[in-house]
Amino acid sequence: MPDPLYLSLWFPDFSGPAMLPYMLSVLKQFPFSEQRPGVTYIAVQPVSWTEASVLEQRFSPGITPEEAVVVAADLVHDDYAYVFDVYWDMWTVDEARKWTLAPSQVKIIAQGEEFEDGVQQETGHIEVDFGLDSLFVQEGVELTEESQARIRENVLRLIEFSKKVEMNSRAASRRLWSESDESLPQKLIARLQRVQ
Repeated sequence: MPDPLYLSLWFPDFSGPAMLPYMLSVLKQFPFSEQRPGVTYIAVQPVSWTEASVLEQRFSPGITPEEAVVVAADLVHDDYAYVFDVYWDMWTVDEARKWTLAPSQVKIIAQGEEFEDGVQQETGHIEVDFGLDSLFVQEGVELTEESQARIRENVLRLIEFSKKVEMNSRAASRRLWSESDESLPQKLIARLQRVQ
């Protein structure tokens, strides 16, 4: 069963303007889609997710990470969250069972230390929401040489991004996780064992 997949990042100091360089660093590591490059949406959320946004802006074409952080910079508060929508190119199967490289949405969410009663302690100062893990597991797809190669490419994109973020953003710690108890590596192993 598909499960939301996240990467949580924690930083040494994520208060006030100190969070801006971290936001920029994570956005700069992201492998933007060639078909839908840049940051396509920014929302600024005060206090908690139940409050109305104080800013929502869409961009077509997308803007650079630097431009996106400048948009958020005027509204930096420890009890705010900042949502950046971005896309990366991932292999998916269409209705005709043909593999295509298509833009897939990812949300990069920066959460101030006082936002939502300190939820960042659990979910990270910056949380990357990759959407459902089905892009990486492809449960309903027959495992052929081609499908295994495409799944492998998607997983490699995830690993490369995670490594780049860890190496270049000065994150103190990180965690790749999903809402169920089953991790992505466990799902991939279970999927491959069913085929053998």
